[in-house]
Amino acid sequence: MARWRVLVSAPSFQSVLDRFRPIFAERGVELVVPLVRERLGEAELLGLVGDIDGALCGDDNFSERVLRSAPRLKVIAKWGTGIDSIDQETCRRLGIAVRNTPNAFTEPVADTVLGYVLCFARRLVAMDRDVHGGRWLKLPSRALGETTLGVVGVGNIGKAVVRRALAFGTRVLGNDIVTMPADFLAETGLAMVDKDELLRESDFVTINCDLNPTSFHLLDERAISLMRPGAVVINTARGGVIDESALVAALRAGRIAGAALDVFAAEPLPADSPLLTMDNVMLAPHNASNSARVWEAVHESTVRALLAVLEGEGH
Repeated sequence: MARWRVLVSAPSFQSVLDRFRPIFAERGVELVVPLVRERLGEAELLGLVGDIDGALCGDDNFSERVLRSAPRLKVIAKWGTGIDSIDQETCRRLGIAVRNTPNAFTEPVADTVLGYVLCFARRLVAMDRDVHGGRWLKLPSRALGETTLGVVGVGNIGKAVVRRALAFGTRVLGNDIVTMPADFLAETGLAMVDKDELLRESDFVTINCDLNPTSFHLLDERAISLMRPGAVVINTARGGVIDESALVAALRAGRIAGAALDVFAAEPLPADSPLLTMDNVMLAPHNASNSARVWEAVHESTVRALLAVLEGEGH
């Protein structure tokens, strides 16, 4: 007889779940595995959480209403790092443990940011399209040492981006509400500036902060209006950090040159999104964290964290 029922709704973990089923079976865990494309909304969760003891989730909407509808819930183990979709205050009030894997995706996300910078600076995608289309055009491009990169959010990922960009000889500016460690500033020589100055000075602006009330629509219409006409926005953080409608308007009007987006306000990206029609926008399916080695470590750490709380070892 099962000791616990656990909802498994993280798509990345569902894809390898069969390898972990014996571990759950040995511990007396019955699994509830719904069909998930990207994440579960509040209404979907309400139909699933009434008798679960734990959840191994992705970016599902664990709102206060959902949490109060789950009287047996002891632990939410988030597959990955960001926990902005979980009402953490309600979890604290109800005694529900929230676990994640901090700093899990730093390396692959930082690699992705530099990949986007290289694609735009070196015009790689545009030239590939041209040659495939029978056009032999030598497009003007820039070496990274001729550009300035602005890093908004200099946490673990932001620091990794800074180090990578400096290796290319790029001028790098940083902005964060948190004071930077003196040893990091000494190591990198990073200039920390206010957000407006960063936006005015940067050829590339990468968003690497988490989503919280202070960062929602951090890049709004006013902020985007400060950017250079040739600037490119890169967002591998959370869709809500950018006012997507303001970004679309700026791209349409040519007020900025392009964008590289791994995350969106609504995911999967709706089929009628104007972003899909823009040649100066690179799009990805919230996949900047993808790395075989890193994902395997996250699978294992998430399972350990979930089981530790259920078995009374994780408090």
